[in-house]
Parts: sequence; C-alpha cells; structure tokens
Amino acid sequence: MTTVSVTDLARAYGAVGDLIAAIQPEQWTAPTPCTEWDVRDVVRHLVGMDLVFAAMIEGGPVPEREADPLGDDPVRAYRASSAALLAAFAGPGVLERTFRSPMGSATGAERLQIRLCDLLAHGWDLSQATGVPARLPEDLAEQALAFAEPQLSSQRRTGRFAESRPVEETAPAIDRLVAFLGRPVPWRR
Repeated sequence: MTTVSVTDLARAYGAVGDLIAAIQPEQWTAPTPCTEWDVRDVVRHLVGMDLVFAAMIEGGPVPEREADPLGDDPVRAYRASSAALLAAFAGPGVLERTFRSPMGSATGAERLQIRLCDLLAHGWDLSQATGVPARLPEDLAEQALAFAEPQLSSQRRTGRFAESRPVEETAPAIDRLVAFLGRPVPWRR
C-alpha cells in the first residue's frame, strides 16, 4: 500500500475546501447521505475532527464535543482547521510516532490515512447533498479505499459505519470508497 503524504492530504483539503466555498446559503440545511446530519453538520464534523486530531498530535486540549467550531463563517473555520492539522502532521517525526486515543493506538501516518478517508467520504457527501461538483483526487480515493478495506473488514461497523453497499467494480474510486463505507451509490434524497 502506498503511503499518503501531508502534501496528498493538502490536495484533498483543497478539493473539499473548494466544494465548501461553493455551498450556497440555502444549502447549509440540506440533507446528506449521512442520514443524521445536514450539510452544516458534515462541515462541523470535518472541522471538529481536524481540531481533535491536531490536539492529539500537539498534546493540547481536545475541543468540547458539543461546541460549534464553525461560527458564522464555515469556510474560514474549515480552512483554518485544515491548515492547523496539516501543520501538525508536518511536524518532525509526527508520522512515525504512535498516538493513543479512545479509538486505539495508531501512528501519525495511520492517523493521516484515517483523516484522508473521512475527508474524502464527507466531501462526496457534501457534493451529493449540494450538487456542487466534487473534484476529489481519484488517486487519493483509491489509496483511501486500499487503507479502509483491511481496517474495517475485521471490525464491527455498528455505530460507526453502515454495511458495505454494492457498486460496480469499474466505478470511480470515490464511489467504491463511499459504498464500502455504507453509502448508497448513487445517492438520492
């Protein structure tokens, strides 16, 4: 399996950031493939997880789970949180170190892969919900799928992911990734 770099994660953040910047005011409350979340909730999750991962890497306090990190400018909050996490991942030796969390122990490189998988899947969710085209890097979606398949195949999905959904083997990597994570492809409201 190819290792994903901080530069690769930055490419994915840029693609999802462009998508978020194109969301229209009336779309923030639209439903998403994450049945419990609307568009704003998905962006709040992305920003919140960036802040949690950055705190874990830097040894700082983890943000309150119920806090709304978006404020009145979700695009700015997303760009700031992604920049903070990219800077944290770029620190000396971070990718080689092991970090412990309630989710278990993983190296910085594995945490980066986890973040990439989550980011791309939710980027797809946002694109489906808003109709804003997603320009998610196909090579990174392929790498995220290669990482997720062995990780989730041996774990219970209850509470975290729905069961894998059928999708054509020739479908784009992002569609195969989200179907593996339990989303119906194509998604319909």
